[in-house]
Amino acid sequence: QVHLVESGGGSVQAGESLRLSCAASGIIVRNNAMGWYRQAPGHQRELVARIFTSGNTDYEYDAKGRFTISRDSAKNTVYLQMNSLKPEDTAVYYCNINPPYYTYWGQGTQVTVSS
Repeated sequence: QVHLVESGGGSVQAGESLRLSCAASGIIVRNNAMGWYRQAPGHQRELVARIFTSGNTDYEYDAKGRFTISRDSAKNTVYLQMNSLKPEDTAVYYCNINPPYYTYWGQGTQVTVSS
């Protein structure tokens, strides 16, 4: 059974940073394309960043240049380093494989950015 547990969210001021973690069990993150997704109130869940099995990465929206996705194979964990946070980054952040599988969604971690 696959479990993806997100952590690291919090409330910060605009311009500050957070690092999110996604601890995986039941899958091996280096053998899967993994993504970070977010869902803001009243909006659909959207892809923010993904890391392929090759280690290549891809970013959506204006995350490029501010966010960095990475993985630690030894810890079977995927990270999202978020710098220069903006109020519009406020959302619940989730990890999943890419493309996502519906039973793999976890509880997510809340990120709140105030101006």
